[in-house]
Amino acid sequence: MALPALSSSGVKFRRVLAHFPQELSLAFAYGSGVFRQAGASAGPGENNMLDFVFAVDDSVTWHMMNLLKNRSHYSFLKVFGPKQISNVQSYGAGIYYNTLVPCNGRMIKYGVISTDTLIDDLLHWKTLYVAGRLQKPVKILTQNENSKLQAALVSNLKSAVTAAFLMLPESFSEEDLYMQIAGLSYSGDFRMIIGEDRLKVQNIVKPNVPHFQKLYSNILQDCPQVVYKHHLGRLEIDKSPEGQFTQLMALPRTLQQKITSLVDPPGKNRDVEEILLQVAHDPDCGFVVHQGAKKSITYSMKKLYKMTKGWLKKTS
Repeated sequence: MALPALSSSGVKFRRVLAHFPQELSLAFAYGSGVFRQAGASAGPGENNMLDFVFAVDDSVTWHMMNLLKNRSHYSFLKVFGPKQISNVQSYGAGIYYNTLVPCNGRMIKYGVISTDTLIDDLLHWKTLYVAGRLQKPVKILTQNENSKLQAALVSNLKSAVTAAFLMLPESFSEEDLYMQIAGLSYSGDFRMIIGEDRLKVQNIVKPNVPHFQKLYSNILQDCPQVVYKHHLGRLEIDKSPEGQFTQLMALPRTLQQKITSLVDPPGKNRDVEEILLQVAHDPDCGFVVHQGAKKSITYSMKKLYKMTKGWLKKTS
């Protein structure tokens, strides 16, 4: 799953990693400091913040060691100790960020997430916060031999392809596919509609199509429901009700739940399989899936805000 990022960048990232406790199940760098983006932020630039995510098996122990090495990275929460920091980490998307950290002459930010929380998000898209980042090219810096984590990383990519297939027409380009995948985790983000950068998804995908290909080509070649014309950069998928039902049944649990809640009237309580079969026969199947994804992300963002607000009240 490791991808080549910008030339000569590996040493730079590993030098950053050397500043932290090494008990990591997974560490990756992502964003415009790693991969080129089109538009105003084109090129990695030496001024772009470097973004990292560290997955750890034991959050309390890792924060304890990191407080000894890098106490200045933490906000006022450091006075409460590693256990309370880990409690805060468990809120919302299950990730704790230290931001605006000077390191090796660059500004960085890094998020810490437990391995179990990451695996849950990869498999079920409970928040799609970190899983969404891992559906786009990232620079893997270290990864241990946790077979459950490895399987979940692959499952997340397959789920992204499946969801994108359901929202695309029968024939489309590779770039269309990667645009759909890259947009999944932004579905419910109002910043993608107004304000921040309406072209952000396009800016991510266009300069990085080769990286997306390396991430997804094996999955596409092995998928029985798609004709992958690699030399033409085109794909054709099965849009029959039977094909769409198979894809719907393969979606992550959280997305299935949001789709069924959109379609099934309150109190009816039909079986999930029955509801998804109905959706598979619906001419607007792709729209229903998109609305389910949007509802799922919007719910996750609201939950993150609500839980964080609740914690701040407790500590004030």
